[in-house]
Amino acid sequence: MTRRFLFVLGSSRPDGNTELLARRAAEQLPEGVEQQWIDLAAHPLPDFEDLRHDSDHVRPTEGNVALLLDATLAATDVVIVSPLYWYAVSAHVKRYLDHWSGWLRTPGLDFKATLAGRTLWGVTALAHDEQVVADPLIGTLSNSAAYMGMRFGGVLLGNGSKPGDVLRDEEALSRAKTFFAQDAPLARFPYEDRAA
Repeated sequence: MTRRFLFVLGSSRPDGNTELLARRAAEQLPEGVEQQWIDLAAHPLPDFEDLRHDSDHVRPTEGNVALLLDATLAATDVVIVSPLYWYAVSAHVKRYLDHWSGWLRTPGLDFKATLAGRTLWGVTALAHDEQVVADPLIGTLSNSAAYMGMRFGGVLLGNGSKPGDVLRDEEALSRAKTFFAQDAPLARFPYEDRAA
């Protein structure tokens, strides 16, 4: 299967530091690798309604929910591009991930089986010198990948607050050059590593 990257932009600010860093990393992808960029602020999703125990799940056929669902199913690699907002993913990204819960229960989609073995990545910019504060965001993505049976390529971290700051983070820009070239292991829950 030809690699197809879906970049899910979760910032509430266009061309923010996180997106700038993601675009630097994407520039390194080999020619011929498809890229689709979807800005969740420009394509807002409705609040997720949990119908887990109801039977009226239907595949969305129009609007932003259908756009995101189809793009997610078509991607070999899903890249969550979210600034660190209150130590976690943005509200836009959280809403997108919440919709995964409904897609898991939509008849005929085989959402989990389709995503199994594919790769989830993250890119974030934070306005803090200690990168450990991004652990909740990393945990959200890593655990989501583990639940889905996906590979997890990790999170590319950059530092920046004011627009363009991340372009002065030489370490982040250097990591961006090889970020998508690394092997992504099958994601595991933290308790699985302790049990091993």
